[in-house]
Amino acid sequence: MSSKKEVLSTAMKRTSEWIFSQEIPSDITVQAGGTSFALHKFPLISKCGYIRRIVSESSEVDASVVELPHIPGGADAFELAAKFCYGINFEISTENIAMLRCVAEYLEMTEDYAVGNLHGRTEAYLSEVALKSLSGAISVLHSTETLVPMAEKVKLVSRCIDTIVFMTCKESQSSGPAEMGGSLNAIIASHHPKATVVEWWAEDLTVLRINVFQRVLIAMMARGFKHYALGPILMLYAQKSLRGLDVFGKGRKRIEPEQEHEKRVVLETIVSLLPREKNSMSVSFLSMLLRAAIFLETTVACRLNLEKRMASQLGQAVLDDLLIPSHSFTGDTLFDVDTVQRIMMNYLDQEKEGQGPVLGFNVDDEYMSPNTAGMNDMERVGKLMETYLAEIASDRNLAISKFIGLTELVPEQSRITEDGIYRAIDIYLKAHPALSDMDRKKVCSMMDCQKLSREACAHAAQNDRLPVQTVVQVLYYEQQRLRETMNGPESPAPASKPSHPVSDELSRLKRENEDLKIELVKMKMRLREIERSTLNSNTGSPVAQGPISPADKPPLPRKSFMNSVSKRLGRLYPFVRADGTPGSMKGRTKPPKDRRHSIS
Repeated sequence: MSSKKEVLSTAMKRTSEWIFSQEIPSDITVQAGGTSFALHKFPLISKCGYIRRIVSESSEVDASVVELPHIPGGADAFELAAKFCYGINFEISTENIAMLRCVAEYLEMTEDYAVGNLHGRTEAYLSEVALKSLSGAISVLHSTETLVPMAEKVKLVSRCIDTIVFMTCKESQSSGPAEMGGSLNAIIASHHPKATVVEWWAEDLTVLRINVFQRVLIAMMARGFKHYALGPILMLYAQKSLRGLDVFGKGRKRIEPEQEHEKRVVLETIVSLLPREKNSMSVSFLSMLLRAAIFLETTVACRLNLEKRMASQLGQAVLDDLLIPSHSFTGDTLFDVDTVQRIMMNYLDQEKEGQGPVLGFNVDDEYMSPNTAGMNDMERVGKLMETYLAEIASDRNLAISKFIGLTELVPEQSRITEDGIYRAIDIYLKAHPALSDMDRKKVCSMMDCQKLSREACAHAAQNDRLPVQTVVQVLYYEQQRLRETMNGPESPAPASKPSHPVSDELSRLKRENEDLKIELVKMKMRLREIERSTLNSNTGSPVAQGPISPADKPPLPRKSFMNSVSKRLGRLYPFVRADGTPGSMKGRTKPPKDRRHSIS
């Protein structure tokens, strides 16, 4: 055997020297992939059936030139095939095996023309080396992307996919978390702590083009791979393929049209592959995909799909997940309010229908911020929307209709107090000082004054941005609350504890009651000043209300309004009876809905 190898080595060396010798001129020129090769007919036709047929069918005039414009792999592939024909040694590897297999098929380098031809050599390498390992199969599959359609014809793509699917499914069933890659797991865990730990081979799949990547995942699911387990793999692929998009910027930075189209196809394909199960993807990752979908202007179906997925996990979201920039040049709002409104509407629809996850993970406090960990899902969403309203309220371009529309979507059962809504309303009124009185009343009507905390009531009573009617309502309900507190049944205190704290509390409530009385007096004075200024501005102008009243009396509409306010404020006064006891409030603990929300 050693003497035989030595003879072959000597023959190869001699043949190589013969090829490049200037004493033997070339008699055929092959043009492949834009490159011309000056070669000899005999070595080529002895192993290449395709070239033999071309030479035999051509006349003697044009037999010296052979054109191979569509050869798979181009000039590099033909150069390796020519070396094989001349017996020049070169290394076969997972990087060039796909190219060699396709060029062997194209040139018809089969056993029919020579024993041990390139066709047989490449098949043996694929079966015994390249497709024996997962990394090798992925590498070969990646190299076939530029060899279509020949790679499909020789079934090289399908063979690689079958090998990858078989090994990944087997690997995922047998490997445990301890055998996974640590750094990669940390990346995925930081985005979604409850998701399945990503397999070590997932990063190798990210080198594939999106169409091949999609075929691999579909084949994996057909073989039994769990759909929800694809989440970390899709997340990793999206992070690599969508890199470079300015999805967090306020403006719109255009990219090359070809690159934009490629990324758009990638994003739409990833969204179509997302697991159906709830909580299989983190809401932050879904928000990133939605930002990219808006930036790349994907199909409406793609964006609506992401909005519904975000709505199903809205209780896990944080404020940054909803602050989606508006990529428009029309001077519109800074953030995409319409998208958030659709997400919230989808959430309410899903809650109404009682939709639950088909298969998912239990939601726990790891998803939640410390401020919302003890709340239920509806309360978390309500708190999130109140924070979002306060964030966008300072936008001067935010129309009142959009602000009111979003406020109306905040569920009443999630609003334990109205402090969050009041804060958003106050910020909006401050950022929009030119609002008319009617618009300010509309904005304030979104707030239930009965559910304001004592601190919020104290702030609202001195807030000049609020309409007068709203301030009166705030003072009325606070007065009523204090009266109920002072006149409520007192439980007997234990004999072992002194009653000093109870008396101190009553004293404090009385002082606050007196402060509220003073505020009511101030409000009456403000109303009188408004009446005087209105009366003075109307002096000398025709009035269509009949004869002018005496100068010391205000016009009838103003007088009737003051009488109604005085009567209402009089009911707040706790010492209206002659016997010194407050009037009965039975049946009026909670005013009707129209009184609670109407400010006119």
